[in-house]
Amino acid sequence: MKKFTLIAAVALALATSACGPKAFVKGEYDDVERENNMNDQWSETDMQKSVADLVAGMKGHSAIANARKPPIVMVTKLQNKTNEHIDTQNIMDMVRVELSRGGRVAFVDKEAREDVAEEYNYQNSGMVSETTKKGPGGQIGADYIVNGRLDSIVQEVGKDKTVYYKLTLNLTNLKTNVVEWTDYKQIRKKYRKRSVGL
Repeated sequence: MKKFTLIAAVALALATSACGPKAFVKGEYDDVERENNMNDQWSETDMQKSVADLVAGMKGHSAIANARKPPIVMVTKLQNKTNEHIDTQNIMDMVRVELSRGGRVAFVDKEAREDVAEEYNYQNSGMVSETTKKGPGGQIGADYIVNGRLDSIVQEVGKDKTVYYKLTLNLTNLKTNVVEWTDYKQIRKKYRKRSVGL
């Protein structure tokens, strides 16, 4: 009887510890280029693949590839038409960085306008020397804006699920409002439901 009680107590202790709260206690650096499909949501791998392909196409277009001097580009908004909460600013930041590689384009920063206006006010307050202060009227206007949209379609039948993403980017001429380049990148991921747990 004592032996049975001891075995039951050990089994109960093991079961209790297995069902208790869990935490991620040990980490290690991973290769950011390694594919990440841990779940069925938009991932950094999706972003990397989509942005790399689209930016390569944009750079190859005549508006950039054949320009006599680097065109001035403003990277603006990406609409999120998916059902997920996705940091679209992060995607457009990557677009700007990838576009900047090689010096084929230059940028104006829409996000910095408020800071720039504040700095103009400070520099014209008398605190900054006349020879170094900056002021309104000297900024360069953008030649193109880059914007886009992220769409998704989710299909689920039985244990199978597919998630489809389409990232579309546009390069619009600000003088004419003509979309001089547009393209999209498609990604479809397949998942199969299975039991998780003990």
